[in-house]
Amino acid sequence: MVTLPRPRPSVRKRAPVLGTGFRLYLVGESAGLVGTSVHLVALPTLAVLELDATAGQAALLASLAHLPTFLLALPAGGIVDRYAKRALLVGTDLAGAAVVTVVPVAALAGMLSMSVLYAVALVLGAVTVLHQAAAIAIVPQLVEPALLHRANARVGAAFGAADTAGTYLGTAVVAAIGAAKAFWLDVLSYLVSACCAARILEPGQPAAGEGRPRRRLAGEIWEGLAYTARTPLVRDLVVALTLTGVGVGVTGALFAYYLLTALEAGPTGLGVVMGVSGAGALAGALAAPRVVARFGPGPTLLAGFATCPMAGVPLLLARPGPVWLAVLAAAGGLQLAAAAVAGTTQRSVSWGTSVLSHHSSLEPVKGVRVALY
Repeated sequence: MVTLPRPRPSVRKRAPVLGTGFRLYLVGESAGLVGTSVHLVALPTLAVLELDATAGQAALLASLAHLPTFLLALPAGGIVDRYAKRALLVGTDLAGAAVVTVVPVAALAGMLSMSVLYAVALVLGAVTVLHQAAAIAIVPQLVEPALLHRANARVGAAFGAADTAGTYLGTAVVAAIGAAKAFWLDVLSYLVSACCAARILEPGQPAAGEGRPRRRLAGEIWEGLAYTARTPLVRDLVVALTLTGVGVGVTGALFAYYLLTALEAGPTGLGVVMGVSGAGALAGALAAPRVVARFGPGPTLLAGFATCPMAGVPLLLARPGPVWLAVLAAAGGLQLAAAAVAGTTQRSVSWGTSVLSHHSSLEPVKGVRVALY
């Protein structure tokens, strides 16, 4: 009797995984974004409905929050290149928690004013610029190059879900306990983010002073600008994103104020519009890999940049009432879906260009890296 050998079970190849470090990063940053979304509902509600801010004061508050982006983006990129990114993530999270604590404490002491909100917005904006620069730069250290687009899509999806959840949570909390106390949730989110970042094992981090000579920060910024100027793809992305950012900033400066006053939406209406917009960002991030695979990165970026301003047109025509709120919510969802698809694609293209330049004996992007996002 001949015994035939048993066939060996087929070994299925496991798909490459993104790793524990990336998962910790994703959880921490998502938790931070939940708190930020609560903050974005509570802040205009506190300023407009409780401190009776005028249109000019609301615009100034929004402008101060975004001013550090224009002033500190290039230095932030240079700082991130010099120091461990995990330490920067933890430090900026703890600093953000301390800054946000000022709002509920000042309210409890009866000292809350627009001046306090101005100071908090400005300092928190500066902390956020540095945190975002480190958060963007650490991703390619946590995943393999072949998985970078997948990782960026996962980031976009998680952030879209966190944004939506945080917005609706913020709306409920503001209605239940008031806008000032809602900032405690933002403080908690910063602490959760810091704990997750502290557990990340940052691979490939050279010892201090090892690998390349220490150079002046101004020299690195100038090198980054020169790299951008001589690299057509990076240069065009920077110009496009800068112009888009200016447009979004101008609109966003008075968006919440307009909804709360002229359209009489109240904090609930504001939360609904912002929540649907966040859901659009989630849908866009999930669809990004398939969209790019079908149409390519160039047409995807072009369509995304074209859709964003067109989706803002309904705001020019809106009137008070639930129908227009629904229209604005749908337009916001479309706008952020397009932004998520374009943003995910742009991040992968930018990093791919940086890697190619590195393998071509050119230095990768330094001080301008954060400006691409």
